[in-house]
Amino acid sequence: MNLAEFTERYDDRLRTDAFADADASANGLQIGPDDADIETAAFAVDAAEQTARTAADRGADALVVHHGISWGGIERVTGREYDRIAPIIENDVALYVSHLPLDAHPELGNAAGIADLLDLENREAFGELGPEHVGQCGRAPDPIPTDRLRETLEAELDHFGRGVQVLDFGPEEIEDVAIVTGSGVDWLDEAVEADADALITGEGKQKAYHMARESGVTVFLAGHYATETFGVRSLQDLADDWGVETTFIDAPTGL
Repeated sequence: MNLAEFTERYDDRLRTDAFADADASANGLQIGPDDADIETAAFAVDAAEQTARTAADRGADALVVHHGISWGGIERVTGREYDRIAPIIENDVALYVSHLPLDAHPELGNAAGIADLLDLENREAFGELGPEHVGQCGRAPDPIPTDRLRETLEAELDHFGRGVQVLDFGPEEIEDVAIVTGSGVDWLDEAVEADADALITGEGKQKAYHMARESGVTVFLAGHYATETFGVRSLQDLADDWGVETTFIDAPTGL
């Protein structure tokens, strides 16, 4: 498959252009010529020296990630930036990035993956960001005890043995769940407004403890990396369907 077609298919499916003004990430093709051929694609959460070199070692023609290299511009390609970019350029590996578009997608996205894991029903867009949303909310088919929900997340997510931290200030059994993966505690007030019993996200901030306690909402901090593997794995499944050979690079951070 030609790289131009490869990127266009993803851009169309993910509505990449709709997030141009909302996202600091330069989504879409960040590195690579339009006329390259893609026979093998690697998928990872982060574009880093580790994942770039692994993609090259596995003979990938493209590396598809959630967190890319360019966040509003690169002034100099030196030091750490050089170490990340060099193996991509030297080995002719294209870099495709989808940040907020992949968070937001109602079927392929990171929040959608967790909602699928919990079999949530009556799903709606959640996590307002300008005209778009970057998460989902829904209702569990049956009330879930807090400990059981934590155990499910710990069993299913790649949290690198760090477990799932819980700010347990909500009801004993959880029905209505809001999800914004990664760094999503800034949407805790929206979860309160939505009458959610719990917010599932990746990492926390100091203020989240008191906000959760005062609002009576349970917050699950399940790991930034751990909550954001779903989207890139969904993109891998799409590439498999297109006849591209794929490989997943698991590089958990424990954060």
